[in-house]
Amino acid sequence: MATPDQKSPNVLLQNLCCRILGKSEADVAQQFQYAVRVIGSNFAPTVERDEFLVAEKIKKELIRQRREADAALFSELHRKLHSQGVLKNKWSILYLLLSLSEDPRKQPNKVCSYAALFAQALPRDAHSTPYYYARPQTLPLNYQDRSTQSAQSSGSMGSSGISSISIQSHPTPGVGDCLRQQLGSRLAWTLTANQPSLQTTTSKGIPGTVSRNITRPRREGDTGGAVEVTEAALIRDILYVFQGIDGRNIKMDNTENCYKVEGKANLNKSLRDTAARLSELGWLHNKIRKYTDQRSLDRSFGLVGQSFCAALHQELKEYYRLLSVLHSQLQLEDDQGVNLGLESSLTLRRLLVWTYDPKIRLKTLAALVDHCQGRKGGELASAVHAYTKTGDPYMRSLVQHILSLVSHPVLSFLYRWIYDGELEDTYHEFFVASDPTVKTDRLWHDKYTLRKSMIPSFITMDQSKKVLLIGKSINFLHQVCHDQTPTTKMIAVTKSAESPQDAADLFTDLENAFQGKIDAAYFETSKYLLDVFNKKYSLLDHMQAMRRYLLLGQGDFIRHLMDLLKPELVRPATTLYQHNLTGILETAVRATNAQFDSPEILKRLDVRLLEVSPGDTGWDVFSLDYHVDGPIATVFTRECMSHYLRVFNFLWRAKRMEYILTDIRKGHMCNAKLLRNMPEFSGVLHHCHILASEMVHFIHQMQYYITFEVLECSWDELWNKVQQARDLDHIIAAHEVFLDTIISRCLLDADSRALLNQLRAVFDQIIELQNTQDAIYRAALEELQRRLQFEEKKKQREIEGQWGVTAAEEEEENKRIQEFQESIPKMCSQLRILTHFYQGIVQQFLVLLTTSPDESLRFLSFRLDFNEHYKAREPRLRVSLGTRGRRSSHT
Repeated sequence: MATPDQKSPNVLLQNLCCRILGKSEADVAQQFQYAVRVIGSNFAPTVERDEFLVAEKIKKELIRQRREADAALFSELHRKLHSQGVLKNKWSILYLLLSLSEDPRKQPNKVCSYAALFAQALPRDAHSTPYYYARPQTLPLNYQDRSTQSAQSSGSMGSSGISSISIQSHPTPGVGDCLRQQLGSRLAWTLTANQPSLQTTTSKGIPGTVSRNITRPRREGDTGGAVEVTEAALIRDILYVFQGIDGRNIKMDNTENCYKVEGKANLNKSLRDTAARLSELGWLHNKIRKYTDQRSLDRSFGLVGQSFCAALHQELKEYYRLLSVLHSQLQLEDDQGVNLGLESSLTLRRLLVWTYDPKIRLKTLAALVDHCQGRKGGELASAVHAYTKTGDPYMRSLVQHILSLVSHPVLSFLYRWIYDGELEDTYHEFFVASDPTVKTDRLWHDKYTLRKSMIPSFITMDQSKKVLLIGKSINFLHQVCHDQTPTTKMIAVTKSAESPQDAADLFTDLENAFQGKIDAAYFETSKYLLDVFNKKYSLLDHMQAMRRYLLLGQGDFIRHLMDLLKPELVRPATTLYQHNLTGILETAVRATNAQFDSPEILKRLDVRLLEVSPGDTGWDVFSLDYHVDGPIATVFTRECMSHYLRVFNFLWRAKRMEYILTDIRKGHMCNAKLLRNMPEFSGVLHHCHILASEMVHFIHQMQYYITFEVLECSWDELWNKVQQARDLDHIIAAHEVFLDTIISRCLLDADSRALLNQLRAVFDQIIELQNTQDAIYRAALEELQRRLQFEEKKKQREIEGQWGVTAAEEEEENKRIQEFQESIPKMCSQLRILTHFYQGIVQQFLVLLTTSPDESLRFLSFRLDFNEHYKAREPRLRVSLGTRGRRSSHT
C-alpha cells in the first residue's frame, strides 16, 4: 500500500481520531469512517437565531448574578435598540456579547473524558444519517467486516459509555464550536450505537448525578413489560402535549377526554401525577384552539366574535412564545451540550412552576370559551364582561384586556350610530335593530327597536334607550323632517373608540366619561329635534287646536255649530251630504272666535260622517275631524286620532243632552204661561218640570266632571309635561297618558263598559223625555188653540147679535174637553213610567260608580246624589262614601 501524504486531510483526521480515542489506526477505522462522513455533510447551525431568546438568557444570567438593576437597564436598552432600525443583525451582536461575558479563566470539567465530550449533543441527530456509508475512494485504509468493527467498538468503549451532562457550565460555543459539538455528537452516537445496554455514569465531580437525556430500554434479562421513562423524555413529551400533540408516552384519551401517561411506561407516582398536572395545559390549549378554529371561518359570527377569536389568538401567541422559550432551553441543553447544572436545568418541578401563570391564563380563557358558547355580538361582550367581576387582579386584568378587544366593534357601532345615525350591522350584533320594511310615517315608532339580549352588561338600560333615541332622532330629522343639517352642528362630536386601546380607556371610566358622551349627544339631538317640531311644525299649536275643536274647548264655536247643524242633524243619516255640513262648519268658524286661528290649523279642520246604521239620525253619525300628516303625525298617530274621535263623540253626545235639556227648560218657561188657562194640565206640567230638573242636575254634574275634573286637569298635566319634555318620546308618552286618562275617566275603556251603557241609557231617557214632552205640549197646545178658537167664535157671534153657541156645539165642545181631560192621566202615567225608568237607571249608575276603583268616579256618585234622594230608594247606596270605594261586587 502506498504511504499517504502525512499532511493530507485524511491522515490528519485519522491521527486526530487515534489521539482522541487513544487507540491504534486499526481500532479507530469505524470511527474514522463516520468522522469523514460527518465532515462531508452540510449541517445547519444548531443555535437558534432568536433575538428574544438571547435577550432572555442575558437577563437570566444577570439575575442569577444578583444584578437585578442591570437586568432592568438591559431590558430598557434592548427595547430602545429594537425600536431603532440602525442595526440589522441584532441577534448576532447580542449573541457575541453573551459569549464574551463568559469567564475565560473558568476551567472545563477535568473528569469529563473525550468520549463524554462527544456525547454532549443530542443523540437524536444521528438518527437522520445511515450508520454505514460507502467508503471514499481516496481513503487508503483497509476495514474489517462490520461485525468485527462493532465488537471492537463495543469492547473499546465498554468502560466509558456515554457520560452524563456535567453540572458545570461550559462556555457558550461559537460557530466553529458548534461544528465540533455536532461532530462529537455523531462520534459519541457511533461509539454507543451497538452497546447491548446503556449505563448511566456519574460525574466524579458530583456523585449520583443522573443522566437526563437517556431513555433506557428494558434489558435483555428483564422480564417486566414496562419501559422505564426518564424525566428528560417525559419533559420532551410534555412540551409536545402543551401544543396539543401526542407524545411517545403521553397521549390523549378520547374516552376520558384528557391526556394520560401510557400504562406501560415505568414511572413512579410522583412523576406520573406531575405529568398529569402539566398535561392539563394541553387539554386547555386544545379547547381554546378548537373554538377559535371553528369560529374564525364562520362569517355569521360577526365582528365581535372575530374580535374575541383574535383576542384568544393573541393569548395563544403569547403561550406559544413561552413554549418556544422552553423548547429553546431544552434545545440548548441537548443539542449544544450546554450543561446548566441542576440549578438551571429543565425539570418537571421547574416546568410546573414556570407554567403556573400560563395555566391560570388558559383556564380563564377556557372558562370564557365555555361561557361564550352560542353567543354573539353584545351578548358575547356581556359574557366576557361578567368575568371582570372577580377579586383576582391577575384574572381581571386579563379579561379586561380581552373585553377591550371584544367591545371595540360594539363601541364602533355605537359611536357611528349616535354621531352619524348610521347602522351598519350586517350580522345583527348591535343592540339597536332596524326594520327596513317600515315606511317613513312609522319610522319613529317601529323602524328602530332595542335587541335587549344584545345590550352589553356594561351599558345600562337607560343608556341603551338614550343611544336608541339619539340615532333615531338623527334619522327622523333627515328622513321625515327633511332637515339635512350636519350632525356636527347638532352635536359636539368627541373622539370615538377608534382602537381597542380607546375602548380600554373608556372602560376605566364608564360612569363618567362614557355616560358624559351619551348624555351630551342625547340632550343636544333631542333639543334640536324639539326645536324643529315647535318652530317649524308648530306642534304645540296643533295640540291646542285638538283641545279646542275635538275636545270641545272652544265653547262659542261648538254652541253656534250646534245651532246651525240642528236642522240638518235631525234628519235621517242617509239624507246628509258632507259638503253641506262642511259649508255649515265654515260658517260657524267665520261667525266665532275660531276665525282668528292660524290658516294652517283651520284648513285641517273638517267634517266626518261615521258609518251609518239603520235608524240613525245625523246626530249619531256626525263628527269633527282634524287632518294630520308629516312629522306631527308621529305624535298624533292613527290610534291617537281614533281616541280623539271616540272622545269627541262622547262629548258631542253629552253636549247634545245639555242642548236638549236647555230646549226643554225653554219650553217649560214658554208653555207655562200659555197653559195657565188649563188648570187640569198643571199636574202634567209639574211632573215634567220635576223630571227635567232631575235630568238637568245629572247632566250638569256630569258636564262639570268631564270638563273640569277630566279634561282640564288632564290637559294641564299634559301641557306641563310637554313643556318639560327632554325628547320626543317624552311628548309622545305624555300625550298617550293624556288620552288614556280621558278615555278611562270618560267611561270609554273596556273596564267601564257597564257604566257607559248606563250613562247612554240615561241619555236615551233624556231624548225620550224630549219626545214625550213635545207630544204632550203639542196635544196641550192644540187643545188650547181649539178652546181659544171656540171662545173667539163665541164672542164673534155675540158681537153679531147671535147666540154665542148652540146646544149642539156646546155639547160637542164639552165632549172634546172631556176627551182631553181623560187623556191627561195617560200623559201622567207616561211621565211616571219615564220617571221610574230614569230613576232606576240612575240608581244603577250610582251603584256602579261606588264600586269603581277611580276615586274621582266615587266622588261623582256623591255629587249626583248630594241630597240622598236615591239613597233612600236604593239600599245598596246606604253605605258611607269610604265604604263604597272598598266594595268589590255589585248587582
